[in-house]
Amino acid sequence: MTDADRAVALVTGAAEPVIVLDSERRLVAASRSADGLLDGAAPGTRVGEDVGGALVLFVGALPELSAYQELRAGFTAAVSHELRTPLARLLVLLESATLPGADVEALVEQAREELGQARDLIDDVLFLGELETGRAVVALGRTPALPVLREVAAGLAERAANAQVTLDVAGGEEIDVPLRPRMLRVVAENLIANSIRYAGPDSTCRIRVAREGPDTLLVVADDGVGVGADDLERLFERFYRADTSRTSRGTGLGLAIVKHVVTSAGGSVEARGARGRGLEIVCRFPR
Repeated sequence: MTDADRAVALVTGAAEPVIVLDSERRLVAASRSADGLLDGAAPGTRVGEDVGGALVLFVGALPELSAYQELRAGFTAAVSHELRTPLARLLVLLESATLPGADVEALVEQAREELGQARDLIDDVLFLGELETGRAVVALGRTPALPVLREVAAGLAERAANAQVTLDVAGGEEIDVPLRPRMLRVVAENLIANSIRYAGPDSTCRIRVAREGPDTLLVVADDGVGVGADDLERLFERFYRADTSRTSRGTGLGLAIVKHVVTSAGGSVEARGARGRGLEIVCRFPR
């Protein structure tokens, strides 16, 4: 019996589900308990990435990661990095609170803010995952836009005042968008919060809904500090922040969520602007 035969015999008799593949994901051997995961595939058959909870072993070089696997790995690494920042700050605050003469009340308040940052990030990650797995129905009927936009702006009014940003909502009362009220609220909250966070003092954020030919537009524009041309195309990437906003306390997922919701409803999103000339984000929904 050759070494290869012994290896196959060892795997075949394993109690746990074990699958052995070559570098091109062709089946070499499998334990009896893994047979149900392979639907009777014979040796030499190519095996997909979904093999349940089986242990997968490769003979020779590992196959290249699929684009999805690379994206998932990158996203996981980014989430870990983003969570590490508020947790590190929280640890420093807790250690500082034990020092003689420490202002414990102020440190506890800062600790609450760090916990809130971590919570917001986790909430956004979970919501984005919900969208991507299809468990959230984005487009379901049509929703009159103006009442929701006014409601969202009113809820963010205090935050806008603290940032010295004026909010202005306008549009036709009859205009609706192909989003559930909850999803429209998510889009509006993220777009308006983005302007409040980054536009700068003495800026105005204008939120409007309008018709343009057969399309419906939801536009959130501010006259603040704006972003560079190189940043415009990357604003909707997860965790991407323009240089002027790297110190921001945002989660870095807001605009990614906006893009996902709008495109899932059949629309498109575009960012316009320039450094020193504000930022305009246009959500377009074909009629």
